[in-house]
Amino acid sequence: MSRYLTKSRFKLGLECPNKLYYTGKLDYSNIKKENPFLEALAQGGFQVEELARMHYPNGVLIEGNPWEYKLVSDQTKELLKQENIIIYEAAFLIDGLFVRTDILIKKDNHIELIEVKSKSFRPEDEYLLLGKKGGLVASWKPYLFDVAFQKHVIQKSFPSWDIRSYLMMADKSKKTSIDGLNQLFRITKKENNRTGIIKKVQSIEQTGDSVLGRKEITGIISDIESNKFMYYPNLPFQDAILLFKTLYEKDKYANWPTSFKSCKNCEFKSTDLEGQRSLKSGFKECFKKQHNWLDGDFIKPNIFDIYDFRKGSKLFEDGIYFKSELTEENIGLKEDTERLTTSNRQWLQIEKEQNNDTSIYVDRDGLREEIEKFNFPLHFIDFETSTAALPFNKGLKPYEQIAFQFSHHIYQKNGEIIHANEYINNEAGAFPNFDFLRALKIALENDNGTIFRYSHHENTILNAIYIQLVNSNEIDKDALIGFIQSISHSKKESVAKWKGKRDMVDLWAIEKRYYYNPLTKGSNSLKAVLPAALSKSKFLRKKYSKPINQINVTSKNFSDDHIWLMLENGVVKDPYKILPSVFEGWSEDQIENTLSDIEDIADGGAALIAYSKLQYTDMAPDEIDELTKSLLKYCELDTLAMIMIYEHFKELIE
Repeated sequence: MSRYLTKSRFKLGLECPNKLYYTGKLDYSNIKKENPFLEALAQGGFQVEELARMHYPNGVLIEGNPWEYKLVSDQTKELLKQENIIIYEAAFLIDGLFVRTDILIKKDNHIELIEVKSKSFRPEDEYLLLGKKGGLVASWKPYLFDVAFQKHVIQKSFPSWDIRSYLMMADKSKKTSIDGLNQLFRITKKENNRTGIIKKVQSIEQTGDSVLGRKEITGIISDIESNKFMYYPNLPFQDAILLFKTLYEKDKYANWPTSFKSCKNCEFKSTDLEGQRSLKSGFKECFKKQHNWLDGDFIKPNIFDIYDFRKGSKLFEDGIYFKSELTEENIGLKEDTERLTTSNRQWLQIEKEQNNDTSIYVDRDGLREEIEKFNFPLHFIDFETSTAALPFNKGLKPYEQIAFQFSHHIYQKNGEIIHANEYINNEAGAFPNFDFLRALKIALENDNGTIFRYSHHENTILNAIYIQLVNSNEIDKDALIGFIQSISHSKKESVAKWKGKRDMVDLWAIEKRYYYNPLTKGSNSLKAVLPAALSKSKFLRKKYSKPINQINVTSKNFSDDHIWLMLENGVVKDPYKILPSVFEGWSEDQIENTLSDIEDIADGGAALIAYSKLQYTDMAPDEIDELTKSLLKYCELDTLAMIMIYEHFKELIE
């Protein structure tokens, strides 16, 4: 089979030319394929593309399998003989280069090349693509070079064409005028696990007011072609195309210099830590070839996982790769008598790994001072939310926040733990935010106990709902606004300013300030801190190795005999990984007929996808029930996890 440089491979080459050798090979690990959040983003892209096509009706879709390069290219050539034509997925194959365009409009030799993205933009943002200093905005560079590559291949195929280039994206200044816009474009799986769309409408008029907008980028593309803007210094645009084409065509390893940023985020790392998988690691091969690393070097603690390590790039360039080589001076250690600074946490992580020290660090005095400020009963809350390029509800803008679920645990002064409240919206087409807030208000307004969140998310969501309320006609909007302002604080960019008397306490910030557990490998996420705490805490291990009904804990979603702490070969199993599968107990035939195609809900990305699937109006009641049960269990664990971490902190200061 011929090996052509496609636009996806061109973008991969821009990330790192070495990746062109590893991509598509089944014997190499690729961790990007395992990320549910990336899946959610990708699904949004398919929906936006389908809606964008409806803005240019009567186009011809070039269909064909991804590997049928010549077939789809020949179909496109035949259509382009017409003077005027609109083509979706037009294919161009020339000199080992292959692209498919989202939308191509031909009027004589005047061409509009339209690249559809699920990213959002504001039309009034004059610095969206070009920064104040005139350079390309870093986050947009891959997309702009992608379009430049498409234009290059098309122009090479048809030199006489006058090509103008556009991005079509979600416009955050626009609101949808209908309910259920998102679900008019049903995501489905086709053969070979490819993603497809079932379109529920026939004309653009049925989709209401458009939430998409178009931005011309013809001038920027010309500047890329003339090398005013380059992706890599000393690698002109045309040379990059030739290099990537040659590398992929000959299946040749580029030997492109490694770098801290690129290698840290490399997807071709093996996730095999226990010898359970046989897939090879491109990351390992690069370091063996370029740095002469031996197998033992990959076991040594390296600098890639150091928390928020902004000095990593410079140290990497200086040939410093291992934590054993680092000193307080070259990480820029800055002491603070009242809390752990970023560099403190970095040095703790480094020093403990240098010394093979797995003991916990805790600032007991600082932690005790924080804990003594808390008012009982203690409230622990967690929100599950969704954003979508195509809104679920009338009157919403692209990527506007939807709060569809919360869990609420109460910790009494005597140690009793009550799963007191929960809320979930599983009704397709219903806008949940205000009912969500009313339920939260009822749950929290009965006392003045301290309220806990983990990280910024809950405060951000309440700020978003505040804006929605201000612009609403809800009868109780003033009371709801007052409630938001009592338990949160305004964001920096907010016009209105407030800081509530019961402003939620961020357990994540407390963890960062006073505690470090080496088992987290530098991560402060709840999903990393919980299993690390369970592994180290005698109190938690003793308590949570017993059934729920024996430890003074109530649950709304788990049976009385459920045990949270389980061991496997003497190692604590991550509680999130023992959550039951969504359709546990169902037959294969029953699962085959589900619409949601979801196996597990154990992280926020999976929860987001589950909510979007619950918006299907034709989903069977039993499938809705199973998805709902799994979401409730997942969210309950989030707030119980926060309590476990609080109990661990309490244990440490006592």
